[in-house]
Amino acid sequence: MAWNEPGNNGKNNDPWKQGGRDQGPPDLDEVFRNFGKKFGGVFGGGNKSSGNGASAAFILILVIAAIVWGISGFYTIKDAERGVILRFGQYHTEVGAGIHWKPTFIDTVTPVNVQEVKSLRSDGFMLTQDQNLVRVTFEVQYRIYNARDYLFSVVDADKSLGEATDAALRFVIGHSIMDDVLTRGREVVRQNTRQELESIIAPYNMGLNLVDVNFRDARPPEEVRDAFDDAIKAQEDQERFVQEAQAYAREIEPRARGQVNRVMQEAEAYKQQIVLKAQGEVARFEQLLPEYLAAPKVTRDRLYIETMESVYSNTSKVIVDVENGNNIMYLPLDKFMNQSGGSSSSGSANPMPLPARSTDNNAPRQQESLRSGSTRSGRG
Repeated sequence: MAWNEPGNNGKNNDPWKQGGRDQGPPDLDEVFRNFGKKFGGVFGGGNKSSGNGASAAFILILVIAAIVWGISGFYTIKDAERGVILRFGQYHTEVGAGIHWKPTFIDTVTPVNVQEVKSLRSDGFMLTQDQNLVRVTFEVQYRIYNARDYLFSVVDADKSLGEATDAALRFVIGHSIMDDVLTRGREVVRQNTRQELESIIAPYNMGLNLVDVNFRDARPPEEVRDAFDDAIKAQEDQERFVQEAQAYAREIEPRARGQVNRVMQEAEAYKQQIVLKAQGEVARFEQLLPEYLAAPKVTRDRLYIETMESVYSNTSKVIVDVENGNNIMYLPLDKFMNQSGGSSSSGSANPMPLPARSTDNNAPRQQESLRSGSTRSGRG
């Protein structure tokens, strides 16, 4: 029930009335004045009782400030970081990952990520050895391995590395021709740039380790880009033709080697054949010699007959009678024998036509002479 509600048993519980006197609301000016007097006693003002209260309040404030100061000193270093501690602005030590505490306003902690791979890019127009202008884009990837050197060896390690990259790249491009930079020599330029960059940053001990160096792009100025594109295309065609020729050579060479081996084997076989045949002839002659010494004429006749048989078996034979008249009678014995052999084997071949009969009166004699000549030839 409210203090001023009617019917409150005649009681009036007005908080501003104490002891039957109406005091009214508190005076704010008086409250602040009393508060000022209490704190003024700390600095020598006020009486003894007010000084004791001020001392207690001041101690309470100091305790609260100490607690806040102690809590504010806790900090966390991540797994990939190293904390570099400065005490009054001077290097003190390094801490690893975890929760640590530092005295605030005395120590300053700077976390440095030592596992992150950073990258920077160098891009610009550069002059080659053959006085050509080329735009080159280069990228360097690096990692911090020493946090103290990274922060304090140079003013700005990242900026210093970028300037060193630009200097190394310009040096290498300045000692290379444009064709190498644009086409076949890009890998050489990349390796030379890395070596030059490492030699530049080594004396500064910047606490950086190069992970990779990438040659991103190289192109001529836009005004002459079409001409250089044609030149590059021609070089690519040249390389393609060379590769095709090498592939064709790799295909033909084994085939040629096989043919050479085959010819050599055939030559070796022919050589052995001739040698063996010669050895057989020698053996045959050695066997024939005693027979010849025993009967020379018979042996000579037999050799002559065998020789003629070998010769006539491989040549065409035509018998011609030229003794009588103008009409020449001939008989191709080889065709006649082939025709006779074919007729006897198949039984369906047509007989070989004989020469036309002559109307001359000497024809019977010519035929008789032909038969006699055939008989002589068969004997020979």
